[in-house]
Amino acid sequence: MQKFITELDDHQAMTQRLAACADVIETAAQQLIVTLQQGGKLFLCGNGGSAADCQHIAAELVVQYQKNRSALAAIALTTDSSILTAHSNDFGFETVYSRQIEALATEKDCLIAISTSGRSKNIIKAVEAAKSKGMLVIGLTGAEGGELSQLVNYSINVPSQVTARIQEAHILIGHWWCGVIEESLSVK
Repeated sequence: MQKFITELDDHQAMTQRLAACADVIETAAQQLIVTLQQGGKLFLCGNGGSAADCQHIAAELVVQYQKNRSALAAIALTTDSSILTAHSNDFGFETVYSRQIEALATEKDCLIAISTSGRSKNIIKAVEAAKSKGMLVIGLTGAEGGELSQLVNYSINVPSQVTARIQEAHILIGHWWCGVIEESLSVK
């Protein structure tokens, strides 16, 4: 049986390596703030655990992270079961997020695209749809980055090959972004 301390050591080593990404994480945060200040919305998409992260981050922004404040415009494209299932049934899963971008987003908005591998076809298609609308796109991925890291405006490639470590870093980054955004835009 693997000891918890081994897992904890691996997590801590990853977070130490993540410091190398601080500049792009902070720059992306500033872009998120600007998007919201200019009346844009934040859209998020991902699969599996990354879909859960999308919902988590959007909830922190719409409801509250640490402060009681006005709602912030964030939408997880992973949550509408009728759209997800109808689109997947009628058109396939590869365009399930790009179709929502087509319907809901404008050039004032920003897409946060999350894929641990950077190779998820539906995430790539969502990024392409966002870019075609002139949206800012931020990617959260793993060490390799995949195609996703080449398509986005800002790519945060978590320095790990382990999916669990990558996802742990993504939610850490998401929480930090929520705190910074909330601090900058706190209005009652």
